[in-house]
Amino acid sequence: MAEAIRSGRITIGTLAGPILILLVLGMMTLPLPTLLLDLLFTFNIAMSMIVLLAALFALNPLDFSAFPSVLLVTTLLRLSLNVASTRVVLLEGHAGPGAAGHVIEAFGNFLVGGNYAVGIVVFVILVIINFVVITKGAGRIAEVSARFTLDAMPGKQMAIDADLNAGLIGEDEARKRRSAIAQEADFFGSMDGASKFVRGDAIAGIIITVLNVLGGLVIGMMQHDLDFATAAETYTLLTIGDGLVAQIPALIISTAAGVVVSRVTTDEDLSQQLMRQLFSRSQVLYITGSILALLGVIPGMPHVAFLFMAAVLVGAGYAVDRRARVEPPPPPPPPPPPEVAEVSWQDVAPVDVLGLEVGYRLIPLVDKAQDGELLRRIRGIRKKFAQEMGFLVPAVHIRDNLELKPNGYRITLKGVEAGAGEVFMGQFLAINPGRAIGTLQGVTTKDPAFGLPATWVEAGQREQAISMGYTVVDAGTVVATHLSSVIQSNAADLLGREELQALLDHLSKESPKLIDELVPKVVALGTLQKVLANLLSEGVHIRDMRTILETLAEHAPRVQDPDELTSAVRVALSRAIIQSVQGGTGDLQVIALDPALEQVLMQAAQSRGAEGAGLEPNLAENLLKQAAKLVQDQDSVGRPSVLMVPAPLRALLSRFLRRAAPQLKVISLAEIPDSRTIKVVAVLGGRA
Repeated sequence: MAEAIRSGRITIGTLAGPILILLVLGMMTLPLPTLLLDLLFTFNIAMSMIVLLAALFALNPLDFSAFPSVLLVTTLLRLSLNVASTRVVLLEGHAGPGAAGHVIEAFGNFLVGGNYAVGIVVFVILVIINFVVITKGAGRIAEVSARFTLDAMPGKQMAIDADLNAGLIGEDEARKRRSAIAQEADFFGSMDGASKFVRGDAIAGIIITVLNVLGGLVIGMMQHDLDFATAAETYTLLTIGDGLVAQIPALIISTAAGVVVSRVTTDEDLSQQLMRQLFSRSQVLYITGSILALLGVIPGMPHVAFLFMAAVLVGAGYAVDRRARVEPPPPPPPPPPPEVAEVSWQDVAPVDVLGLEVGYRLIPLVDKAQDGELLRRIRGIRKKFAQEMGFLVPAVHIRDNLELKPNGYRITLKGVEAGAGEVFMGQFLAINPGRAIGTLQGVTTKDPAFGLPATWVEAGQREQAISMGYTVVDAGTVVATHLSSVIQSNAADLLGREELQALLDHLSKESPKLIDELVPKVVALGTLQKVLANLLSEGVHIRDMRTILETLAEHAPRVQDPDELTSAVRVALSRAIIQSVQGGTGDLQVIALDPALEQVLMQAAQSRGAEGAGLEPNLAENLLKQAAKLVQDQDSVGRPSVLMVPAPLRALLSRFLRRAAPQLKVISLAEIPDSRTIKVVAVLGGRA
């Protein structure tokens, strides 16, 4: 409706809902004249008939997917009519049977013959039929259907994926079928809950009837000086008429609910199914007619009724046989099979650079139609990364994957899993940063992004977890943080040729001559990509592309090795590197190499040059252990881990130590600005 108001297109359809709600509220609060009450009761009966006929002509339950909401609205309408009629009956009932309107009078006199005892019995029978038989059965069918629909959902989704992968259906058809499966599960779940409205309506009808009778007796005898017999007859007839005029539509609506939930999806409506399956076999009609004929000739039986019905059934069987003997027209020739299209390059699906796959329970997080919060978070992650690192990562391709757990997700990088986890919507992940007090009740796990101990807790425990020192985040934040961590740690792999060319095109708007003279005349695009990837792999941002390109323009005519060019660029970016490693202007606290180890490493670098290939296995293992221990010690005192080494060893040690201590930043002496004072806080080296 809000969209219709904004667009200026307000129709009867958009106003029907608000008008109906206002009508319900008005009937509950305002006194109504008897003429309007008659019209509303008639409208209620007509509405119940419309609902029943719509249910009969529906080919499958989803053709009437609005039925749960219709059930709620019609129940509210009946209850509001009960309130309005109760007010009229109690206020004007002493004036006679017609005081509450002609509809209530007709149901109280014509249907039960003016006998309130008969009326009470009929009313109770209708309530029992509605409450015990139809409503209870329909609710049970909806409950079982909802459970089996949910259990069958993964199999149906897999069948859709199989058809899609086999090329039998397209993406649009697959999306339509998935939507139909989800709607079917939602429908039966809603019907399971909506049946409780009908049950409550039946109970409310009994209570309202008892209260009306008792209230009418008290009001008639005490306020209008009626004797007990007159008050009982007058108010009971009015109450029974009121109850019947409400319960008959309720019975019709309940029947419609039973028809909808018990329908089997076919291309025929219920009437066509009944005619085809019950009355299309002449043998069944002949046998039934013969049995009725035998019963009709037994002395004491009602001969006319049995023999008449036997004749009707035999005649119907003869008509079915006669229609079957008529030669049916030849069936139309089958359509030619569709030609199988030739295999083309369109059938080769490209690998997504960045992908996020989710289980079916996490689809609301990434569904545009449901305003998935994770979509906004992913856009924020890409924007923040571009601002911090200096280039735009590819878009994240999101899809559902039935091979995952219902609450599972998987992050892929160029088609390969780069991270995975499991989150629970509606719950919160309480992460222990190391200083939390006490334990929480819930599912114990680990934070998928950083591996910290964590616990999934219910929403009611959120405030308690925060007060105990836990970091509490929701499911969308967990996935977004994990995705951000994967993007940060794999930044070098995300800078491809296409992303680099887009970055250069953007820079050419500000510095066109620098780009034109350097790339590809002086530095090949592949060499530039390798240099930038080297920087990103060690956490160095490339926002200052002007400095990077000017440095390459200076050194590239003499050197083309990407590693040597990277070292030159790092020296040019020394201030930014040191600022990101250890901000401020005070002493630069570093870890130094043991002189003996430094000499051994220099010899290894000169002789072999590979990542630790020139080291003895014991020395290499001991070096990795010591580096991990030093990083842990530096973290415990809140100090960044920075290893200062000679320039020839920087790239070698950075790659070698990254496997054991990824937080350790390796810098060379040439990268330290003259304005910073060096303070050695630890030494790395020596044999175990």
